[in-house]
Amino acid sequence: MTDQQWELLKKTIRGEVTDPLPIGFIIDSPWLPNWYGVKILDYFSNDEIWLNANLKAINDFPEVMFLPGFWSEFGMCTEPSAFGARGTFPPDEFPFAHKVIRSVDDIDDLPQPDPRIDGLLPFMLNRLKLAQPKIEAAGHKIRFAVARGPLNIASYLMGSTEFLTTMMMQPDKAEALMKKITAYVKDWLHLQMETFPSIDGIFLLDDIIGFMGENEFRTFGLPYFKELFDADVSVKFLHNDAPCKVSAPFLPEMGVNLFNMGFEVTLNELKALTKGQVTLVGNIPPRDVLGNGTPEDVAKATRSLLNSLEAKSRVIMSCGGGMPPGVKSENIRAFVDAVHGR
Repeated sequence: MTDQQWELLKKTIRGEVTDPLPIGFIIDSPWLPNWYGVKILDYFSNDEIWLNANLKAINDFPEVMFLPGFWSEFGMCTEPSAFGARGTFPPDEFPFAHKVIRSVDDIDDLPQPDPRIDGLLPFMLNRLKLAQPKIEAAGHKIRFAVARGPLNIASYLMGSTEFLTTMMMQPDKAEALMKKITAYVKDWLHLQMETFPSIDGIFLLDDIIGFMGENEFRTFGLPYFKELFDADVSVKFLHNDAPCKVSAPFLPEMGVNLFNMGFEVTLNELKALTKGQVTLVGNIPPRDVLGNGTPEDVAKATRSLLNSLEAKSRVIMSCGGGMPPGVKSENIRAFVDAVHGR
């Protein structure tokens, strides 16, 4: 993100209203490679392709804040890899991580990773170091320390159903796993911040929040997210495009000031649930409209979203969730034009 975009983001988080409203999209490997015209594996394994794909996005759409910006990642295999999870990387499909916890007894023996040397993390960090001069020459800076959230990582390490069952049946084991993963994520975020002084934001992605009741969230979610977001940065960004009505009232307590949600809940509802304290990034349907709709469909949905807003403070126009696969440039342009009243 440029200095101007970063200042706009912070102003929006403070509640200042701009006309037109800011536009932002989360972009990463599900969308960028094929939009750029390469296979997903090429995007992961060739630093020049990775950099040029990101540069093309920011150059083609200078009106858009792409979040987190130059995201160095290897899909869902990224964070679990440090625990020894085997990753499978098809040539042009999304990668996935294999479970390493076969029974709850494995939790105690799970190693405590060092993000400096373990798994794919050194490759991610080094890619950013090598690309940093070109990123800054393009007028952008590395702004976010990024990680999947601890609940999300736990679901990869042992399976979503198994992890949620462990919460209910053996809560002490689930808490032990959460503490171990949270310590690891905290180390990883701090390493990114130490490496790049330009970082002034934390971005966590965790959809498992959406599959928990309030009591479970209070025990297994809230304290760990509070710990991770307890950092001296301006932007504390959470993505959860699973159901969020249970956890949304806790966002301010978690420390979150920027939130990307699923499209099933309206921005007006979320403003009420968060008492207007959190900036919202959304919220047209990502796949059915932004991905599969015509430019006219996108423009209509965008104008409808704008007209529906009861208050325009703390809103960044986007889709519900990250940029989905298959979104064409003309649909992004239609979105931008609709927000700008063109």
